[in-house]
Amino acid sequence: LSSPLQSQLSQALNGLSDRAKEAKEFLVQLRNMVQQIQENSVEFEACLVAQCDALIDALNRRKAQLLSRVNKEHEHKLKVVRDQISHCTVKLRQTTGLMEYCLEVIKENDPSGFLQISDALIRRVHLTEDQWGKGTLTPRMTTDFDLNLDNAPLLQSIHQLDFVQMKVSSPVPAPPILQLEECCTHNNSATLSWKQPPLSTVQVEGYILELDDGNGGQFREVYVGKETMCTVDGLHFNSTYSARVKAFNKTGVSPYSKTLVLQTSEDTQSEEQTLPFPVPLERSQLRRMSPFSSTLNLQPSFPGRSYFELRSSAHQLSLHSSLQSLNSAGEPIAWFSFDPASAHADIIFSNDNLTVTCNSYDDRVVLGKTGFSKGLHYWELSIDRYDNHPDPAFGVARIDVLKDAMLGKDDKAWAMYVDNNRSWFMHNNSHTNRTEGGITKGATVGVLLDLTRRTLTFSINEDQQGPVAFENLEGLFFPAVSLNRNVQV
Repeated sequence: LSSPLQSQLSQALNGLSDRAKEAKEFLVQLRNMVQQIQENSVEFEACLVAQCDALIDALNRRKAQLLSRVNKEHEHKLKVVRDQISHCTVKLRQTTGLMEYCLEVIKENDPSGFLQISDALIRRVHLTEDQWGKGTLTPRMTTDFDLNLDNAPLLQSIHQLDFVQMKVSSPVPAPPILQLEECCTHNNSATLSWKQPPLSTVQVEGYILELDDGNGGQFREVYVGKETMCTVDGLHFNSTYSARVKAFNKTGVSPYSKTLVLQTSEDTQSEEQTLPFPVPLERSQLRRMSPFSSTLNLQPSFPGRSYFELRSSAHQLSLHSSLQSLNSAGEPIAWFSFDPASAHADIIFSNDNLTVTCNSYDDRVVLGKTGFSKGLHYWELSIDRYDNHPDPAFGVARIDVLKDAMLGKDDKAWAMYVDNNRSWFMHNNSHTNRTEGGITKGATVGVLLDLTRRTLTFSINEDQQGPVAFENLEGLFFPAVSLNRNVQV
C-alpha cells in the first residue's frame, strides 16, 4: 500500500475509534438508566399504593359516618313507634275499663241510681270516643328509610382515575456533595451535612438520606426533607455505617452522592468526643453483628452548625448517670448527661448537666441525651436531696413523652415511682406491683434495660426492687426521670 492510502485508513480508523468510544460511554449511560428506571419504578409504585390507600381510608371514614347517620335514623324511628305504642296502650286500657263499667251499670236493677249517673256516663263515653279521632290510629312513622346514597359521581371518578402525563420541563438535580467538615459522630448518634454543587442551577425540592444497617446490609431511608443537615440517633455503638444522599424535584431523583464510611464511638471516655469521617477502611472492624434497629429517632435538623449550638448552649443540666453495658466481654462505658433541649422548662440543670432538680411543686420530666435500641444497658442515679417525702419516678421513655406529668402517665414511658416507704411500677397511668422499700437522701436507684430479653428491671441501693417491671419492650428508649422541687438527682 502507498503512504497516502495508509494515512487515509489511519484517519478513518481514528474516526471509527471515536465512534466506538462514544458507543461504550452510551452503553454505560443506558445501563445506568436501567438501574435508575428500576429504582424510580419502586418509588413510584410505593407512591401510587400510598395514594390509593389514602383514598380507601377516606372512603372507609365516610362509610363509617354514613352508617352512623343510618343508625341515628334507626333509633329515631324506633323511639317514635315505641312512644306511640305506649300512648295507645294507655288509652286502650282506659277505654276498656270505661266499657266494662258501663256494662255493669246497664245490668244494675236500680232505676233511680242509673238515672243519676247515666247522663255523666254518656258524656264520658262520647268524650272517650272523640279522643280516638282521626289520626290517632295512624302510624306516626314509616318503616322505610328515606335515604338514597348517591354514589354515581364517585364511581365515575374512580373509573376516570388515571395518571396525568407531565411534560419534563427541567432536568433532575445534580448529586449532592457531603460536607466532610460538618459531619461527625457522637456516642451512638451521627450527624451528616450536605450541599448542592456550587455551579448547579437546577431547583431542588428536597433530599433523601440513606444509611445501611451498620453490618454491610441494604441501605434504607432515614430522612426525607428540605434540610441539608440531619442527626440520626439510636445507632449501635462500636459500629461502622455507610451513608449517602440524593436530591429530588418534580422531574425526578438525582444520582447518589459519594458514599461515606462513618463509625460510632468506640471509647466514650469524654462526652464531648466527636469523630470526623470518613473513617479509614482499616478502622472498619465491626464489633456488633446484630441487625440494625428498625426505629431511628430523627432529630430536627438545622443548617450549618446551629444544631450543635442548640444542643450545647441550652440550660445547664444536672444528673449523675453513667451508662454501662453489662457484658463480660468488656463492652465500653458510655457517659451521658441530661438533655436540656428536650426537658421541661421547669427543670434546673447543674454540674455539667449531670444533676437535675426542678423549680415547680409539680412533677416534670427530663431525658438523657443517649437513646438505646439494642443491647444490655445499666445506669444508676443518686438521690442528692429528698425533702417532704415526694415520689420521683425513674425509667425509660420515648423522645416525645409528656414532659409536664409524672413519668409513666402516658403510653410513652415505663417507670418506677417511689417514696420513702414503697414503690410502684407505672405505664400508661396504670399502677402495679406495690413493693415495700423506699428512698432517702443518698440512695441509689439502678435501671437495667435489657433489649435482648426486652425487659426493664429496677434496683434500690443495689437490691432488686420488685419483680421484672416491664416486658416486650421494643424500639428506641431514652433514660428518663420525673421529679419536683423537693428532689435533686
